[in-house]
Amino acid sequence: MKFSKKTALGLLFSLTLIVAGCGQKSASGTSAAPTGAPVPAETETAKLNVQVSFYPMYEFTKNVAGDLADVHTLVPAGMEPHDWEPTPQDIASIEKADVLVYNGAGMESWIDQVTGSLSNTSLIQVEASKGINLLEGGEHDHHHEDSEATEHEHDHDHANEATTEEHDHDHDHADEVTTEEHVHDHDAEAEAEAGHDHDHGGLDPHVWLSPALAVKEVRNIEAGLAQAAPEHAEQFKQNADAYIAQLESLDQDFKVAVTDSKRKDFITQHAAFGYLAKEYDLQQVPIAGLSPEQEPSAAQMASVIDFAKEHQVKTIFFETLVSSKVSETIASEVGAKTAVLNPIEGLTEEEMAAGMDYISVMRQNLEALKLALNE
Repeated sequence: MKFSKKTALGLLFSLTLIVAGCGQKSASGTSAAPTGAPVPAETETAKLNVQVSFYPMYEFTKNVAGDLADVHTLVPAGMEPHDWEPTPQDIASIEKADVLVYNGAGMESWIDQVTGSLSNTSLIQVEASKGINLLEGGEHDHHHEDSEATEHEHDHDHANEATTEEHDHDHDHADEVTTEEHVHDHDAEAEAEAGHDHDHGGLDPHVWLSPALAVKEVRNIEAGLAQAAPEHAEQFKQNADAYIAQLESLDQDFKVAVTDSKRKDFITQHAAFGYLAKEYDLQQVPIAGLSPEQEPSAAQMASVIDFAKEHQVKTIFFETLVSSKVSETIASEVGAKTAVLNPIEGLTEEEMAAGMDYISVMRQNLEALKLALNE
């Protein structure tokens, strides 16, 4: 018997009531890496208990919080976050948290239903992409066909978010894509009926791949942590300022690197680099859509192959957490090589062991792009 996502999550919520019980919030004295582990038992150390959705949110939050919070990642290392759904244990961990940080823009399709089930009314919810102009991604497949992404103001209303402004946030995704206004209602049942379990509602959530927009996400996280622990607001600001200086340096290096490049187009495995391309006046040509598990059609494959041949593309990019088979097929067809362009949706075990982080992976992306854009 096949259950819809809404039914499955409903069962999880029921189980969570048993798992979570009436327990107190925990505040661990041990820092947690992004492994998806449960929240540790309560200790005497009065640190904020912060749950974050997936790796970029961990990286940004940890750099702002420093030693003043224990930051725990819900999506385990090495797992593609588009595929992930919370377990009862995960929901129990969120229930006990002081702060929940997530990207938003449809990246976490489960967020509204999960947070709506919680009894923790003091939970601070931080939507990191709040206030960022979002690109429409419903037709992200073929940027080379002169389709311009529509920008949307991204303003959401959550009871305990790090803002005093109220915004209407209606997520109805069932087959609607308009060019002027976007009303997006996160109704899981409508998504399931439309067959869009991993759809982002027509909006591109990959804002963290633009260093300039990552700065805005860090500031939103800083505001949320300051709301949860106002006595540490100044320290959070100092930490955020120091990390943002690294992001601004990275942003400047991207600008310099692409200014005089021989070409402005690059082919990617899925449409994750729209914000990066827009920021630096580049042209992303994605093989698949916003979600990496989407299989391109024969027509899409043929279109990308034609583009690669016409523009003499020498590198086809793939990524680390999903199969590179499609990219390799196209590369073989057009006589190109393959290389990694990492969307940083999570780190592999090898990357974690090597001490990689957002900044170092983005610098690897920069070097890969420099080579591809000057072939």
